[in-house]
Amino acid sequence: MHFINPEQYFAMMPSWLPAHAFLISVSGIVEIVLALLLIPSKTRAISAKLIIAMLLVFFFAIHIPESIGYYQTENEKFVASIIRLPIQFLFIAWAWMFTKK
Repeated sequence: MHFINPEQYFAMMPSWLPAHAFLISVSGIVEIVLALLLIPSKTRAISAKLIIAMLLVFFFAIHIPESIGYYQTENEKFVASIIRLPIQFLFIAWAWMFTKK
């Protein structure tokens, strides 16, 4: 989705980050590379740990501030953003399963 519909990510990007379009593309590339590195058993554990780190950074730098902003502005997307928060922990748990060789 980073390349097919990057516009959906612009609203999530914190205003303090520069070059939103570039960072959206880079994060998409990183996600693809890390996913591919889950395939070989030699790189699986490190890739999973990097995915967890990325998910945690996104959680604290993007998802929580986004939810707070939606709450403060009474944005209709607030409920969806709150539902998305615990789902991030499911993704982290899923990635954690791949940290074991």
